[in-house]
Amino acid sequence: MAINASRMDEEQTGKSKKETLLRLFRYLLADKKKVVLVLFIMAGTISISLITPLLMELAVNRYVAYGDITGLVKLGGGALVLFLLFLAGTKARMRIMASVSNRVLVTIREELYEHIQTLSFHFFDSRPTGKILARIIGDVNSLKDVLSDSVTQLIPDLATIICVAVIMVVKNYRLAMAALLTVPLLAMGMFLIETNAHRKWQVYRKKTSNLNAYVHEDLSGIRVIQSFGAEEETRKAFYELTDEHRKAFVDAVVVADGFGPVVEITWGLGGFLLYLIGIRIIGVGSIGVGTFMAFSTYIAMFWSPIRNLANFYNKLTTNLSAAERIFDILDTKAEIKNREGAKPLSCLEGKVEFSHVDFAYSDEPDQLILKDVSFIAQPGETIALVGPTGAGKTTIVNLISRFYEAGRGQVLVDGQDVAGVTLESLRSQLGIMTQDNFLFSGTIRDNIRYGRLDATDEEVEEAARAVNAHDFIMKLENGYDTEISERGARLSIGQRQLLAFARTMVAKPRILILDEATSSIDTHTEILVQKGIETLLKGRTSFIIAHRLSTIRKADRIFVIDQGRILEEGNHAALMDLKGAYYHLYQSQFL
Repeated sequence: MAINASRMDEEQTGKSKKETLLRLFRYLLADKKKVVLVLFIMAGTISISLITPLLMELAVNRYVAYGDITGLVKLGGGALVLFLLFLAGTKARMRIMASVSNRVLVTIREELYEHIQTLSFHFFDSRPTGKILARIIGDVNSLKDVLSDSVTQLIPDLATIICVAVIMVVKNYRLAMAALLTVPLLAMGMFLIETNAHRKWQVYRKKTSNLNAYVHEDLSGIRVIQSFGAEEETRKAFYELTDEHRKAFVDAVVVADGFGPVVEITWGLGGFLLYLIGIRIIGVGSIGVGTFMAFSTYIAMFWSPIRNLANFYNKLTTNLSAAERIFDILDTKAEIKNREGAKPLSCLEGKVEFSHVDFAYSDEPDQLILKDVSFIAQPGETIALVGPTGAGKTTIVNLISRFYEAGRGQVLVDGQDVAGVTLESLRSQLGIMTQDNFLFSGTIRDNIRYGRLDATDEEVEEAARAVNAHDFIMKLENGYDTEISERGARLSIGQRQLLAFARTMVAKPRILILDEATSSIDTHTEILVQKGIETLLKGRTSFIIAHRLSTIRKADRIFVIDQGRILEEGNHAALMDLKGAYYHLYQSQFL
C-alpha cells in the first residue's frame, strides 16, 4: 500500500498563475533597498544601451559623411566609457540579485519546514516522506532563477522593448509599424504554447515527486527488500517510475521548446517587412543611411529582449508548478494548533479525564475509533490498556497528547480541556515512548538528552542507569559519545528501546505514556528494565499499552478496550475473578 501511495500523483488545490506569481514576488520586498538599487543600476544600463544606436547614427550621418575624424574619435572614446559603465553595472546588478534570490530561497525553505512541523499526524499519514522532501529541496531550488531573472531580466527587457518601440515610432512611425506588424502573431503563438506547457510541467513535477518518494521508501526499507529477495520487483517498479518521469519531461520540453522558433520566425518576418517597406515602399532616398542603420540596430534591440522574455517565460512556466506545490503545503492549515486564548499549563498534578469522547480519523469520519469513552485517572495512578489490535488503545493516548482532536466530548488534564491549553506546555510535561522509537544520527548522549535539552551529562547517565542501559553503552567504542546513524542501525532493537527509555526518563514527565514500550526487549532485559520502569512510574500518572500481559499485572487499573469502548476495568486480580474478556485473554496468552 505504501508503494502505491508513493506512485500516485498528488492532488493540488487550484490557484491562478497570477496569484502564485504575486505571492512569490512578494518575498523580494523583504530586500526592498537592494531591489531598488538594482533597479537604479538597470535604469543606467538600459539608458546606455538605448543611446548606442543614436551614437552610431550620429557617427555615420555627421562625422563619417563629412570626414570628421577628430569628432569620430571623441565620440568613440565616449562610447567606450559608456560601454565600460554598462559592463560594470550589469555585473553589479547580477551579483546583488543573486544574493537577494538566495536569501529568498532560504526564507521560503525555512517557512516551509517550520510550517510542516506544525501540521498534524494526519498530514504525514496521507503523504510519503519522499514527496514532502521533494517540495522542501527540489521545488524550492527550482525557484532561484525565476526570482533572480524576474528583476535582472524581466524588468530591463520590458523597459527596453517599450523604450525601443517609442524611439522607433518617434524616428519614423512607418518603419516602426512595419517592424512591429508580427507582434500579434508572436503573442498568439506564445499564449497557445504556454497554456499547454504549464499543464505538462505540472505533470512532470508530480512524476518527479513520485520518483523521489519511491526511492526514499525503497532505501528506508532496504533490509525488508533484501530479506524477501524483492530486488527484481522493486527494480521493475523503479524503471516504470523513471520511464514515466522521462516521458513527462520529454512531453513538457517538446512543447516548451516551441517558444524559440515562434520568436525567431516572427523576428525574421519583422526584419523582412522592415526592409521591404523601407526600400520598396518608402524608398531609400528618403531615409538617411545612419537612420536606417540605427533602425536595424533597434530592431535587434527590440526582438532580442523578446527572445529573452520568451526564454524567461518558458522558465517561468517550467517552475511555476514548483511554486504552486510549495504554496499548496504552506496553505495547508494545521489541524492541531493553539487556539485563540489558549493558556499554558502550570506544573501538573496528573489527573486525566475522558468525558464521553468520540473519535474518527478525518479521512473516515463515519467510522468511529472511539465511542463514548469516559474514565478518570487519578494523579499517580497507573492505567494499563489492553485489547486487540485496532481497538483504540493508541488513539486514547494520542488524544491525551493532542496529536489528534476529539470529535465529541472532552479530554481533560487537571480539569482543563487539552484543546484550550498551549501545545508546548502540555507536551513538555508528557513522556511518550512507543514501540518504534526513532533515534537520530549523532551521539548516544545527544539522543538521550533529546528528552530534555538542558539535561546535564550526570542526569543523562543517571537516566541510562535507571533503565539498565548504562552497561551496554559503556561497552561501546566511545561510550556515551559513540556516534550512531539514523534510526540507530548499529544497535540491536533491544538496545534502541533501552535508549528510548533513558530519553523518556531524563524528561521527568508528569504523565507517562508507554505504548508497547517493552515489546522489542528480551525477557532477561525486560526484568531489568521493569525495575527502572517502576522507579519511573512512581508519582506519575501513567498509561501503559501492552500486548504482553505480564508487564501490566501491577497496574492500579486495567482497561480492556475493544471496538472503541471500555468493556472491563479493574486491577489484575479483580478482572481475573470476573472471568470475562481479560480473563480469557490472559488465559489464552499463557496457555
